[in-house]
Amino acid sequence: MGKLDGRVAVVTGAARGIGAAEAIRLAQDGATVAVFDVAEDGTGQTVRRIRELGAEAIGLACDVTSTEQVKEAMARVVERFGHLDILVNNAGVLRDNLLFRMTDDDWDTVLDIHLKGSFICSRQAQVYMVKQRYGKIVMTSSIGALGNRGQANYSAAKAGLQGMARTLALELGPFNITVNAVAPGWIVTDMLRQMAARLEKPADELEHEIAQGIPLRRLGQPEDIANVVAFLVSDEASYINGQTIYVSGGPAGLL
Repeated sequence: MGKLDGRVAVVTGAARGIGAAEAIRLAQDGATVAVFDVAEDGTGQTVRRIRELGAEAIGLACDVTSTEQVKEAMARVVERFGHLDILVNNAGVLRDNLLFRMTDDDWDTVLDIHLKGSFICSRQAQVYMVKQRYGKIVMTSSIGALGNRGQANYSAAKAGLQGMARTLALELGPFNITVNAVAPGWIVTDMLRQMAARLEKPADELEHEIAQGIPLRRLGQPEDIANVVAFLVSDEASYINGQTIYVSGGPAGLL
């Protein structure tokens, strides 16, 4: 018996990286998983890996910044599986730059996908969760919420997600819905590789440099985040609500 047997989960931005690891881990714990990403063909690998575990999964195209697309995608999940119990808001992008170089589009893109997207998805998921008086929502914040050079847009979005988690915990708690945030530190993902390319450094060199500032002297893996999310959406965490859990290999103040 898995901890999530009978539960239906939506994970956004789950084609790769942290989102894929989360979707797979929830399936390992028994959940049926809907893999959302901006293009349906990008969800194929994650869906295949889940099905290889013997779990059920579907991949759906969904631009999380579009209310209509989110409504349609979640309706398809509920039509197919009967209910929706878990939402993991993971979709995100980077558009890093120093303030004087950051464009309006850099700002809008990051805030829209991370912050507005999580708002739209949470608003729609709670429609189903309130009716059944059960639900688990997890926001994906970041240690970058504490501020990081060249990431005014990203830091603002990730800090906003922590505030949103606390606020929704207050609003939705009476309906037996918990809302928490996980805040990853440095994780080995495509985003980190993009950062290395932008800095014109080999990825392994950048990873080594970053690791020296982490007490555990290593970067995290997507599975490190997935493990925490799996706990937060389980009934073992039923009395944890409105919290932000930093998963960064050290105290939250270190970046």
